Amino acid sequence: MKISGQSIIGLRSAVNSGPSFRAANPRTGERLPPDFFSAGGGEVNLAAGLAHEAFAIYGQLSGREKGKFLRTIAAKIEGAVDELVERAEQETALPKPRLQSETGRTSGQLRLFAQLVEEGSWVTARIDRADAVSKPPKPDLRSMLHALGPVVVFGASNFPLAFSVAGGDTASALAAGNPVIVKAHPAHPGTSELVGQLVRESVQECGLPEGVFSLLLDSGTAVGVALVKHPVVKAVGFTGSHNAGRALMDAAAARREPIPVFAEMGSTNPVFILPGALRENGDNISTGMYKSFTLGAGQFCTKPGIVFLPENEDAATFVDKLKKSVLESGQFNMLTSGIRSAYQSATTRRKTETGVKLLAARPSSANDQELGVDAALFEADTESFLRNPELAAEVFGPATLIVRHSTRAQVLELARSLGGHLTATIHGTDADLHEFRDLVAILKDKVGRLVFNGFPTGVEVSHAMVHGGPYPATSDGRSTSVGSEAIFRFCRPVCYQGFPEATLPDELRDGNPLGIWRMVDGEMTRESRTT
Repeated sequence: MKISGQSIIGLRSAVNSGPSFRAANPRTGERLPPDFFSAGGGEVNLAAGLAHEAFAIYGQLSGREKGKFLRTIAAKIEGAVDELVERAEQETALPKPRLQSETGRTSGQLRLFAQLVEEGSWVTARIDRADAVSKPPKPDLRSMLHALGPVVVFGASNFPLAFSVAGGDTASALAAGNPVIVKAHPAHPGTSELVGQLVRESVQECGLPEGVFSLLLDSGTAVGVALVKHPVVKAVGFTGSHNAGRALMDAAAARREPIPVFAEMGSTNPVFILPGALRENGDNISTGMYKSFTLGAGQFCTKPGIVFLPENEDAATFVDKLKKSVLESGQFNMLTSGIRSAYQSATTRRKTETGVKLLAARPSSANDQELGVDAALFEADTESFLRNPELAAEVFGPATLIVRHSTRAQVLELARSLGGHLTATIHGTDADLHEFRDLVAILKDKVGRLVFNGFPTGVEVSHAMVHGGPYPATSDGRSTSVGSEAIFRFCRPVCYQGFPEATLPDELRDGNPLGIWRMVDGEMTRESRTT
């Protein structure tokens, strides 16, 4: 495949009319060819118009047809792994094994949604039969989920494949029956275009309307904002910073027709290490904690950024081991110069916060690269943490903050003080869980996923996974951006009252021709409706 530097609008390529930009190698700062050209207002309107036209057809496709499309994309990605990994490694500095794994995850989640829509029960069909004898007479009511319309997806900086052009937001939106317009992330435009070409080829092979998929390039924010404001767009999927996510939420809410923005905006992912676990397994927890908060240079939204630790001798041993790991660490490459600058600013600011102490930072070396950053370990006491809400804010990069406490009451107070996060982790014994049972009750109202005796980095793509959480971790704590339940973000329920059998969708017909699970008169069944 050849990278053209042009946006993909349906089956067409955009004219090179906008400002040009290049990707940069985060390790060297080298500008990578070719030139990429930002889309303009005309391209935004064309992509949106094509998506609107395509929805009339694509939104009515059967689960089998949508499943075929998703499986075709997955197969094409697997057939281009080497090429995708090569370009993504240049644009992100992520190691090739990680990127190879990410291509597998991307294909896997496409197939997960294919399986979901091919089976068909996800539409949650409900049938309440008419009753002419009741007073007043009860009408025949049938409902199911339908797609929303064109969806805009923003590529993420830290997952150039699994959360970008053909990532989870795109897969779930397509599975629900929505055309998708992707705003490519400017940090990896070449990778984005290569994947976009594969999706476009899949559209052609499956005989779908061209507007089912478009990919727009831009080095700034103008195209993204224009897409969110476009009147035919019905929803947005976003993974990125809180400031950017909040700006999109506000833009969508200010429209004449407000639309939902499903934004994942970062998280500090608190870890509570309880006394029994610290005493019995502190050494292993310390090793795992270091690996978790430095994994991927700490550029995971599930990185543990706060560790709540008892004030005792076991904690001293735990911290000493963690300090040693930080001091012996190597340099880390960040995804972009902007992310590197933000990390350096955040760690510099944290050193000046009242009540915060820098416990360890990797020492400088003559062999250090100008573009690298160092891991950092900070510490604060309970009073300082509770007094300063900024200490709970995400620092995107290889740093974490230990917060010391001395009583059970302080642990619960710290937990209650937290805002919304994607995850919370508890390390404990059975006795710990009994003693701190209130902690679980508090944390389940703060996060989307509770982890016990593990680490939050690593998000399994499955039916049960929840990758979400209350605001500010996400814009809507009722949703998930990973797992098959992600499909429910991009659909809405529609009720049919008194319609003739022949005019109903297959999912709602008496004979249940698709054999799906339905609720009929309040009972779940796969049987045909009987009169």
